[in-house]
Amino acid sequence: MRVTKKRGRDLFGNVWLFERCSNKELDLLQSAATEMEFPAGKELTTQGELGRHFMVIVEGEAEVTRDGTQIARLGPGSFFGEMSLLDGQPRTATVTTVEPTRVLMLTTEAFSGALAEMPSVDRKMLTVLAARLRDIEQRYVPVNERSPNTEIA
Repeated sequence: MRVTKKRGRDLFGNVWLFERCSNKELDLLQSAATEMEFPAGKELTTQGELGRHFMVIVEGEAEVTRDGTQIARLGPGSFFGEMSLLDGQPRTATVTTVEPTRVLMLTTEAFSGALAEMPSVDRKMLTVLAARLRDIEQRYVPVNERSPNTEIA
């Protein structure tokens, strides 16, 4: 059964990177994605390879491993590869299906096309990233180790 517009919007809306996007922006991202099905045992991403897509699991389950050690198990609503949409850097983990799995896949090309169509998504993602960086800085960078130009307020 195909993913409905509302279900796709909900799935993309639960991705931290898109948390400030409007329904219209989420609909655009969903329409840029491709629904795909994979059998159990299919490697969806490989640690060390360049990232070229992001996926949200619709149905099924996948295992995340780093250096051969399982670090997470993902189910419906879980997502991975979001940072690859932004930087295209090598994957930090391998994701393999453990049962038949259906996903919404957004390639970097499709994502770039969606951003060109609706640039407001860029600004909202930057706002989310800035908030996360501020939070990390407040939690983990001691005041005496911050540069003199670090904004505190």
